[in-house]
Amino acid sequence: MKSMKYIALLSLIVCAQIASAQIKPNTRTVVSPPKKLWLFLLAGQSNMAGRGAVEAADTIPNSHVLILNKDGKWEIAKDPIHFDRDYAGVGPGFTFGKAILVKDTSVYIGLIPCAVGGSAIKSWKPNSGKNYQVALDRTRAAMQSGELKGIIWDQGETDCTEKGVIDYAEKMTDLINGFRTDLGNAKLPFIAGELPAFQMQQPDKAHQLVDNPYVQQINAVIHGLKGKITNYDYVTSEQTEHRGDHLHYNTVSARLMGERYAALMKKLLAISSK
Repeated sequence: MKSMKYIALLSLIVCAQIASAQIKPNTRTVVSPPKKLWLFLLAGQSNMAGRGAVEAADTIPNSHVLILNKDGKWEIAKDPIHFDRDYAGVGPGFTFGKAILVKDTSVYIGLIPCAVGGSAIKSWKPNSGKNYQVALDRTRAAMQSGELKGIIWDQGETDCTEKGVIDYAEKMTDLINGFRTDLGNAKLPFIAGELPAFQMQQPDKAHQLVDNPYVQQINAVIHGLKGKITNYDYVTSEQTEHRGDHLHYNTVSARLMGERYAALMKKLLAISSK
């Protein structure tokens, strides 16, 4: 537990350093929802919310990619798209939104950012989890403007403990089924992100890397649900790098994960990549 607290402190320090150096858009453009809006819920914890440094390229908008902002209004997307922390940065969401666009220019993508850094899966429990309820409310509000197409999920770091891994498979299954039931789509595509290999070792107070055996246990659950749950799959985290804390994706890796989520979502939705 002390090790986890130290990792959290180290992460905050790195976050502060990145936040002070990264670019942030000065303006945000609120728009009316278009007629044909495909919705995607972005949920989980900090690696979905984004902790990569924002670069100039991440602030260039695409008028066909929108986000539901913290006030419940649609705006043209720019990183950072999440607002769970003041130091939110680049995650997979914006890249995902751009990569899943189709040739039909009447289609717009509506991203629903709901990830919360440091959130354990118990906070995503249907009927009682605070983060689950917020995501449910925001998604239902977004569905007044468009059609919900899928969910992308990245979570597990907080549950990489002896206690946290207990019944993780059951909790994930309940989460997926809960969203599908509450959002009225029994086959709603759900894609999880594999925890990265760089999390398998974490720095201790002496700045020495120590093994974290629970990462593999969480990944075993993420892998094992494929084939057991309809329209569920996961994206690999192979060849990704951290931003210096052995916990969060750097900017390049966050974008790579977004591309992987989009490619797999297109497969589940049978959307042509041509």
